Amino acid sequence: MQEHSLRPLRLALAVAIAAGVVISSPFVGDIRTAILAAFPQQFQLIIGGAIAATVVAALILALIRIRDRRAWRFAGLAVAIGGAVLYAQLVSTGNVLVDVVEHVHFVEYGVVAWVFYRAWRPRDDGTAVIWPLLAGTLTGIADESVQWFVPGRVGEAHDVLLDVVAVCCGLCFVASVDPPARFGVPLERPVVRPVAFGVSAVLLAFAAFFHAVHLGHQLYEPGIGMFWSHYDAAGLMAASADRAVRWRSDPPARLRRLSREDHYLSEGLWHVQERNRAWGADDPFSAWRENLLLERFFSPVLDTPSYAARAPARWPPQQRDETAARIGGDPGIYVSRAAPYPIYGWRPLVFWSIVALVIAAVMTAC
Repeated sequence: MQEHSLRPLRLALAVAIAAGVVISSPFVGDIRTAILAAFPQQFQLIIGGAIAATVVAALILALIRIRDRRAWRFAGLAVAIGGAVLYAQLVSTGNVLVDVVEHVHFVEYGVVAWVFYRAWRPRDDGTAVIWPLLAGTLTGIADESVQWFVPGRVGEAHDVLLDVVAVCCGLCFVASVDPPARFGVPLERPVVRPVAFGVSAVLLAFAAFFHAVHLGHQLYEPGIGMFWSHYDAAGLMAASADRAVRWRSDPPARLRRLSREDHYLSEGLWHVQERNRAWGADDPFSAWRENLLLERFFSPVLDTPSYAARAPARWPPQQRDETAARIGGDPGIYVSRAAPYPIYGWRPLVFWSIVALVIAAVMTAC
């Protein structure tokens, strides 16, 4: 094991940059809106041009630095570029404004990979790549956790995986430009044991994130249908009663970026959006069932204006009566697709038992 295996100042800089990415995540939308308002015609050119300039500068640096072992180093560059193209396809929405911001996000995580790699670069073996990968993954988990916690943003496991793709592309690039002497890892306990602890920490962080975001309840309400929620039926009714009282004097009229998201409100808005989408798509059966679900569990969301809907979302009696008459006594089974990301009705005890077994296997193997 090398004596100078880590550069503390560079690690501190990398941690600061990663923290900046995480802390700034609640404000990305506001920053995009401000730039768009200031430069409505030049927005795409400004952001796209900055990304293109960064990529071109990086490629020029790579061409200058790659002087030996050219075949596999250029292959690494090709993998990084191919990964970037794949990322662009995975995040593409067709909305240029949204896609440009996602491309900025990709560059951010490429930079995160680079600064962590520079910190561990004195380790002239595979651990110079493993540790930045773990640090970049942990940054992605923290980033998406903040986005899930604050209102107006969405964080989910799928987004963590996209962040990891960006980190991997960044590491392929920097390791091609400035590769270690070898990519093998010495099978020595002082080397692999800390790596095992690092892997276990990342697994634990991801499991905690997955639990908070993706574990919930599969609910079935007779006469309405099936849907997924972070609350059980009793929890939804309790939240409904609480918000009915609380929102009379303190309605959620203003979006506060630095606050905890009200997930009851968010879930209610999911179903309002799905109801309105179904109605606009001339699907009265789905719209009717979503409206019944809202009336049963999210009545305060229907009656209270919020930062997302300035007018109450409850259907007027005439529209409700006409829709009921239109669908008649349709006995069809309805499954709501309102949730924007998967929610699984797994038992937490089973989930954490599996996590514990995986971590135990990692630690035992090392």
